[in-house]
Amino acid sequence: QVQLVESGGGLVQPGGSLRLSCVASGSIFAINAMGWYRQAPGKQRELVATIISGETNYADSVKGRFTISRDNAKNTVYLRMNSLKPEDTAVYYCNANLRPYGLGYDDYWGQGTQVTVSS
Repeated sequence: QVQLVESGGGLVQPGGSLRLSCVASGSIFAINAMGWYRQAPGKQRELVATIISGETNYADSVKGRFTISRDNAKNTVYLRMNSLKPEDTAVYYCNANLRPYGLGYDDYWGQGTQVTVSS
């Protein structure tokens, strides 16, 4: 039973910072990639950042402000968010492309954590 659990969301003022965490647990054989996506009401889910080994990829809207990192020993991915803007307000979802024991690679999702940027 594979699970992804996010934490670290909350309410911050514009210009503030947050760090999101996501832990993958269960019968996992290997993890290929991990990443963060976000979705606001009435909008489609969009990619924020991904990491494969040491290679990272960011949406243009967050480059220079967000940093993704990964602790392979703990099956954990982090997203450090600085200089937050109101348009960053969304539910942030953790994603992992992984292979459970006895199965092939597939994408798994957490339930999301709310980030609200407002004065």
